[in-house]
Amino acid sequence: MVGVVARPTSTARRELGSELRRLRGERRAVDVATALGWSESKLSRIETAHTGISETDLDRLLTLYGVPVEDRGRFRGLARRGRARVWWTPYRSSVPDPYDEYLALEAEAVRISEWETQIVPGLLQTDEYARAIIEAGVDIDDAAVTQHRLALRMARQSTLTRVPPPHLRIVIDEGVLLRQIGGPDVQRRQLGRLFEASSRPEVELTILPFEAGAHAGLSESFMVLEFAPGTRNPVVHIEGLTGGLFRVKPEEIDVYQDAFDDLRERSLSAEASRTVIAESRDRLAR
Repeated sequence: MVGVVARPTSTARRELGSELRRLRGERRAVDVATALGWSESKLSRIETAHTGISETDLDRLLTLYGVPVEDRGRFRGLARRGRARVWWTPYRSSVPDPYDEYLALEAEAVRISEWETQIVPGLLQTDEYARAIIEAGVDIDDAAVTQHRLALRMARQSTLTRVPPPHLRIVIDEGVLLRQIGGPDVQRRQLGRLFEASSRPEVELTILPFEAGAHAGLSESFMVLEFAPGTRNPVVHIEGLTGGLFRVKPEEIDVYQDAFDDLRERSLSAEASRTVIAESRDRLAR
């Protein structure tokens, strides 16, 4: 039986661990642990996000590091979120680590800006469309894994019903409307779901027409996730065959945000996009 490596509860735990390691600075881990009456391994597990930290232990650690009480709110918030059991815990055995990280970011994002060149974004997929995509994956040869991933993808869509919901901005290449994933009937129902989603107040959905020509997103699909003010910087996620990639450097984020702005400017209006989606759907019904 293959062992399962325990994963951090969320990016909050990883971020807190990184911050605490930064605060430790040149202090030796053994000296910090001894001063608090801890084992060195306990401090190491906290800094590497393999375990959470209680509020009492966090306050003792921050006191040792000289962090003023009035500056501890953000650290406490990260620790609280890091201790929480996340909703996707039952699915973790069937997804790679980068996807686990992505789920944590998606759950925390207040705005998601996505450019998609090949498929309908996961948050707006029907179950049958999602199944066709998952079954086409080259890394799955187990029906149970397929079902697990499908259940996870459908569960992700609860993100759109949380209060308040994230603001979802999506630009889809026109080719996505024409690619019959799962066959014409599955595609038609998927386009119906897209049409319905485009009328939701928290969703901005536009189509980039073929006539737009060359544009800034030719090389790849990508997503920019933004978070509540004062919590963390934006993150770019890029899906690949062997897992997701993340871009976190400010200069990289700027490139992707500029590219997304360019795509939005070149895409059809929301109303014109709805018309194109409806026409594509109706053609499949004939």
